[in-house]
Amino acid sequence: MAKNSVVSASLIKRLPRYYRFLGEIKASGTVRISSGELSNRMGFTASQIRQDLNCFGGFGQQGYGYNVEQLHREIGKILGVNNKTKTILVGAGNLGKAVASHMSFEERGFNLIGIFDKNEALQGQLVKNIPIRNISSMYNFCKDNSPEVAVLCIPGENAKEITDELVSLGIKGFWNFSHFDIAKNYPGVAVENVHLSDSLMMLSYRVSNL
Repeated sequence: MAKNSVVSASLIKRLPRYYRFLGEIKASGTVRISSGELSNRMGFTASQIRQDLNCFGGFGQQGYGYNVEQLHREIGKILGVNNKTKTILVGAGNLGKAVASHMSFEERGFNLIGIFDKNEALQGQLVKNIPIRNISSMYNFCKDNSPEVAVLCIPGENAKEITDELVSLGIKGFWNFSHFDIAKNYPGVAVENVHLSDSLMMLSYRVSNL
């Protein structure tokens, strides 16, 4: 846990990167690492790394550095990777199927238990051994299974109605691939927006300015 109740958004965004790098370092057989060595690998300054980790109590020992396995485990706890939060996905088109098929939800703190789409032709198809259900069954499914997170892979114009229903059913967090502003309408829920087109345009800008 953090030393205080306020952890900056920028630090929270850096934590998954720490977790990923430490996982790679652990897999290579490295037992301990200094903040300086982490700095060389990750591109953060050593002082930034120490400052970040000290927000959660600090895990290093002077003259020794960080135990890689322990630090990876502790950051995983902070991120909740062992929570296995019940999750559903709405929208089983090309994007939804790709997200469901290729994202390792279980390794990142989530348990994908249901997939829904309004297209009746998709009903019964399996994605990662999960049957696609018609959107009309979502209400009863959520009542019976109590998911807490929803992945939205639907057009923005359809998102408001779906989001309203999901929040009423107890959904606390959204991984939002639609362009609907969930946070504005529901400030009390956790939202992570994914705008692939924005990322692509940022790449266009950077390439154009090399």
